[in-house]
Amino acid sequence: MTDVDTPQSSPFLRQLASSDLETRTEALETLRIYLSGHSSFTSLELLKLWKGLYYCMWMSDKALTQQRLATELAGLIEILRAENVTPFLDAFWKTMAREWSGIDALRMDKFLRLVRFYLRATWVWLARGEWKDAEARKRFLEVLEETPLSAKDMKIPNGLRYHVLDIYVDELEKIMPEEEEKRESVPLQQLLEPVTKLAKQSPTKPVRKRAQETLNDDRLKEWRGEVVEPEKEAEAQVSKIDDDFEGFD
Repeated sequence: MTDVDTPQSSPFLRQLASSDLETRTEALETLRIYLSGHSSFTSLELLKLWKGLYYCMWMSDKALTQQRLATELAGLIEILRAENVTPFLDAFWKTMAREWSGIDALRMDKFLRLVRFYLRATWVWLARGEWKDAEARKRFLEVLEETPLSAKDMKIPNGLRYHVLDIYVDELEKIMPEEEEKRESVPLQQLLEPVTKLAKQSPTKPVRKRAQETLNDDRLKEWRGEVVEPEKEAEAQVSKIDDDFEGFD
């Protein structure tokens, strides 16, 4: 790969944002190879990459193509070296926050899906080895607190905050062990800290209310071994059935 073709270069970013599907696919495969072999990145390099990936999703125009691309983009964290995962995720969330208000109604669904897939992929990545990598977990939760679930930064669109809150427990549920004894290894209280801080510290009442609703989810009570009232349990089952709901802007 020449200097003019590096993933941070303008020609490469234009290939990711091309209107031609084949060109975008080839650029994404090139990027996958580059990411898997690169040892370190600057914050600026990752932000440039995510600008290209954002427009790669923007140009994706068919439902199946969009879903496949969201899966492929979320899968990029699997090929990164461990030390690059959190910076890569940080650039993803900063890009989503920066661009969110400019996403039109016709394109919103695919970005709602991308955010969902990224949160899910991150929980899966952190859950490896029974959540034993405490440092990686701490760094990612700090990323959530600094960007999508920031209590203080008023530049973060509330639409992004609300969507992350809407899907937070849904995506935790997908990696939650069914056996009660295995759940003990899940640091549930720590994983909820970004939501807890948002519920307490946000200066915006609707945001505090939405965060508190997430914390009151009956599934969390069940995972803690608390008694869930029968009618609440039925509501939780309805929520589980409606798992594909992408949230509101």
